Amino acid sequence: MTDIDTPEAVVAHLLEELFSLRWPARLNSAERAGVDLEMLDSDIAGCVTTWLNNGGSLDARRLGILDRKLHELEQVLPELGEADQPRRWQLWHEMARLITDTGSHPAA
Repeated sequence: MTDIDTPEAVVAHLLEELFSLRWPARLNSAERAGVDLEMLDSDIAGCVTTWLNNGGSLDARRLGILDRKLHELEQVLPELGEADQPRRWQLWHEMARLITDTGSHPAA
């Protein structure tokens, strides 16, 4: 595996794409499938950026949060319309899945 296709590099690339998307104001206080989209976005962002900053590891608490948020994302995705910026949520899903699938070595 080269540096370009390490899980950290892939997630960093996906995060860069996500950050190029503007947050649609219509999603402020919006819910889909009973999930607050602002909190979902914020919680996943915190876990993903922490994972990147920690060299591909998360503590057990954040791994648990990310796993729950991944489940919420899977409930939300089918409920999204085009105005909900589905690409944002697909990117978060891809990053969260990659991180949880790597077995992220919990930080001590």
